[in-house]
Amino acid sequence: MKFKEHNFIPLLFAGDINSYSMARSFFEAYQVKPIVYGKYHTGPNCNSKILEYRNNVNVEKEEIFLGIVNDVAKENPNKKILVIGCADSYVALASKLRDSFLENVVIPYIDYQLMQKLILKDKFYQMCDQYNIDYPSTFIYSKDMGDNLDHGFKYPVILKAADSVVYWEYPFETQRKIYKIKDSEELKKVVNEIYDAGYYQKLIIQDFIPGDDTLMYVLTGYCDKNSKVKLMALGNVLMEEHTPHGLGNHSVIINDTNEEISSRVTKFLEDVGYVGFFNLDIKFDSRDNTYRFFEINTRQGRSNFYVTGAGYNLAEYVVDDYINNKELEYTLADEKRLWLVIPLVLAFIFVKSKKYRKEMFSMLIRGKVVNPVFFIKDMGFMRFLRFFKTHISHFRKMRLE
Repeated sequence: MKFKEHNFIPLLFAGDINSYSMARSFFEAYQVKPIVYGKYHTGPNCNSKILEYRNNVNVEKEEIFLGIVNDVAKENPNKKILVIGCADSYVALASKLRDSFLENVVIPYIDYQLMQKLILKDKFYQMCDQYNIDYPSTFIYSKDMGDNLDHGFKYPVILKAADSVVYWEYPFETQRKIYKIKDSEELKKVVNEIYDAGYYQKLIIQDFIPGDDTLMYVLTGYCDKNSKVKLMALGNVLMEEHTPHGLGNHSVIINDTNEEISSRVTKFLEDVGYVGFFNLDIKFDSRDNTYRFFEINTRQGRSNFYVTGAGYNLAEYVVDDYINNKELEYTLADEKRLWLVIPLVLAFIFVKSKKYRKEMFSMLIRGKVVNPVFFIKDMGFMRFLRFFKTHISHFRKMRLE
């Protein structure tokens, strides 16, 4: 494996498919070898040849995170250390601690106060009201409201944490990213389980938008350091995971475009002074033909390689902006690829729409299919066996859904 010397080192945080996808993006664009930190020596970064993976179980603690970043900066005083968070907790730490990093550390994120407004879902919805951005009908619940769970929606309803960073700090056996609640009894039970585990922030109860996964969209993009949107890349989600911890994670995406969504989000982000990568989850509501926004992630999403794989390398945007100080041109991504992290046969089995099956087949025969972890240049024999085992495990998982 050959690497090139550059005046920067990507320093990525998280041990999942998000960080591997970004590391692959940096390698493909610059043949640079990123340093990736995660909690455990597991996942797609392990035994990779295109990155240097290090693990520290306490990496999410402020003092440990700060020490790691500054140690890498000290070891490489003549290079810029480009910090990329690949999970909410790391992005928040990078923003919060920005004034404590050494001079050669680059933090391509918004300030912490704005970040908190955006990632707290109840605050984000208040901002949506100001910018005429649709979102599901919502009831905000706090612990001090006791048994007042009269949200006014028909069941089923959606339940999720307003603060996802804090939520995952208090694990419990039945914990899920998102809950689809069938009745008031289940709602009360789950709310109590969440607060009994130690979570203390607000909860979001929402009207359930009908329709299958093909009505879901993901919007990924980039705002430069002058708060100008430079990339808009929409993906039509054809399938999501439906396991407890994976509910809401994307399994199959095909690229799409939508001027209405892009223009509305552009105005919002530029007005609030946003910088860096962003990622929004959206669902089309066929009841009134609106696109309803669920949340914004102040980072690229775990499915980010649907953008790079279509020809819009995400690493190039942040490097050209912060390292090369180039003026970026605006790009509305309109190239199509089929992105997936499950076996292709499962996508054809579970995606029922003839329209999307036809489109998937078209991508297949034209060789426009991407899976971020199956990278031939990084696929030794043992690594291939491990990923093949993980890959086929989706047959069991989806049978149990």
